[in-house]
Amino acid sequence: MVHVPAPTDPFFELMQPPPDETPAQATARRQRELDAVLHSEAIDESIKQERELSKKEKGVVKLLLLGQSESGKSTTLKNFRMRYAQEDWEKERNGWRSVVQLNIVRSIITILGVVEAELNGDPPAEWEDGDSVSQVDELEAAQFDEQHRLLAIRLSALHGVEAELKRRLGTGSESLQADQPMVSTPFETLTDASNLRRAVSEFAVRSWKDVLDPMDRPIYTTEPGAGLDTLSDIISGCKNDMIALWNDKAVRIALKRRKLRLPDSAGFFLNDLERIASRDYVVSDNDIVRARLRTVGIQEHRLRFKQGPFDTPKGKATGWEWRIFDVGGCRTSRAAWLPFFDNVNVIIFLSPVSVFDQRLEEDPRVNRLEDSIILWTSICQSKLLVKTQLILFLNKCDLLRRKLKRGIQVKTFLPSYGDRPNEVIPVVK
Repeated sequence: MVHVPAPTDPFFELMQPPPDETPAQATARRQRELDAVLHSEAIDESIKQERELSKKEKGVVKLLLLGQSESGKSTTLKNFRMRYAQEDWEKERNGWRSVVQLNIVRSIITILGVVEAELNGDPPAEWEDGDSVSQVDELEAAQFDEQHRLLAIRLSALHGVEAELKRRLGTGSESLQADQPMVSTPFETLTDASNLRRAVSEFAVRSWKDVLDPMDRPIYTTEPGAGLDTLSDIISGCKNDMIALWNDKAVRIALKRRKLRLPDSAGFFLNDLERIASRDYVVSDNDIVRARLRTVGIQEHRLRFKQGPFDTPKGKATGWEWRIFDVGGCRTSRAAWLPFFDNVNVIIFLSPVSVFDQRLEEDPRVNRLEDSIILWTSICQSKLLVKTQLILFLNKCDLLRRKLKRGIQVKTFLPSYGDRPNEVIPVVK
């Protein structure tokens, strides 16, 4: 209903229709007034809903996990869920079995590619920045023979296993398209059409929830009467050959000579093939934490606590909820971070300190540690986040320690490091 002011209202004269108004003009005017009233009521209702939502979310903490790709965001999220969402964690356990198997199979297939290259006499490739590969002592030159060829032939069945595991987990996404532009920080504008991401072949899915238990059924079961898991049979049948391949000295030398970088979790799984490649393999908590399943979408997980941070022991428990958002860290995904900065309470930024000798997979021109520093600096300087708590996790210190122990010099890859000690504490500082 349109409000009609009283004669004593100061706006009474202003709201009077023109004296020469036609019937058509009057109809149009009344329609405009009605539309204005409806619009005003819609605004009032929206404000009311926002206030009610604000009351409901008084105990909600919005938390963002940020960092470049492979910085440990998903691992951190898994640790949170293992500790504070145990029911969902157990429900998804069986679903991780296929993920672990895929991790193993992909690592073995990658190694087989090196074996094939060695058997064919292909020379090691050079880094795109022009640095030649490291030389191996002539006395330790990798010698490949007919035994390696037979080993590769017997393990060729794993190619079919890989395809079937991908089908089980979903079509996913073979990473992002090669024509997508990149940004180093979420605050940049996508204007440089020439700054495109090169294609990467790693299997990826939109979200864990889509593949771990999509129909609320376990992907694998050990219950009596269940059908045979053909893939597990094949993997179990290849177990001894996979162990022989991974422990072969010539293969290890070839991997080093060609500077092949397997995922951080590969060594953990390949060193435990006796257990993981068995027919009756059961997924452990450590397996889930270390399993890599790349996601290209935004993951939201909720952790609920009975006791809030400000609840007194004798007072009424108000409860507490964390809404954790895990976003893609690849340079093509960072532009999507910006909408999540609205009303965010906490940002946990993960910076892997062991990547000083690595380059971005999507842009080999950029050192990974330098990219992480640029990204963290942009987050700290953003005016959008002045009221947000920022937490920096210096991650993968154990891998850093191993690299430094092997004699890898930081200043070789980061000249700005200078002559400071090549030790963990100085590097982290």
